[in-house]
Amino acid sequence: MSTPREHIIKSYDDELTRLTGEIVRMGELAVTQLEAAIDVIERRDERAAQRVVINDDAIDHMEQEISHDVVRLLALRAPIAGDLRNVFAALRIAADIERIGDYAANVAKRSIPLSMVAPVTPTRSLGHLAELAAAEVRTVLKAYQERDAEAAYKVWKDDADLDDAYTALFRQLLTYMMEDPRNITPCTHLLFMAKNIERIGDHATNIAENVWFLVHGEPLTKQRVKRDLTSSPDMEPPV
Repeated sequence: MSTPREHIIKSYDDELTRLTGEIVRMGELAVTQLEAAIDVIERRDERAAQRVVINDDAIDHMEQEISHDVVRLLALRAPIAGDLRNVFAALRIAADIERIGDYAANVAKRSIPLSMVAPVTPTRSLGHLAELAAAEVRTVLKAYQERDAEAAYKVWKDDADLDDAYTALFRQLLTYMMEDPRNITPCTHLLFMAKNIERIGDHATNIAENVWFLVHGEPLTKQRVKRDLTSSPDMEPPV
């Protein structure tokens, strides 16, 4: 028979496990939203895009529930040290996932006016960008669930690949707009959508930093390589 203290510890561990599971499910829903947004772009389906936007409410609700659970854990368990890191990491990671869901919804919103104009070739490149971002989020969620700091660090480091893809698409879109003014409207929508997807990668790296801190108890102090060159004054489309 367990002592009262052992029972309390087991109960707390169960609560943390449940909280982690809820965050992972929330993250998977956010990734599914991104993939659905890309799908409606390719199908030029306005109604499906509106459903993706509406479904973002579910992610917002999950984030609110997780915040409530975190406050309850703080009040009832008064965690310290590593336990406190677990609780605060959950709160911060949930906030990042909520933003990922927002960006996926933004992509879906942009797909509605995009479907009303003639399609342009760079639209296909948006799918590749989204695949990279979705893979980052799924990998970092697994790292969080397994408390795998090294896997999280790899996501943090490899986000530069997403930056490269975003910069290449940015240049391609500029070229299309310069070649034909009729491309300006669809390419402008695609620019905003691409930026939303690039930001999803940034939130994946935020989650990776939180996993690192959760496991090691110290922040990830290395300087992350950023290869998003779109804000550079030298940015020009390829000749």
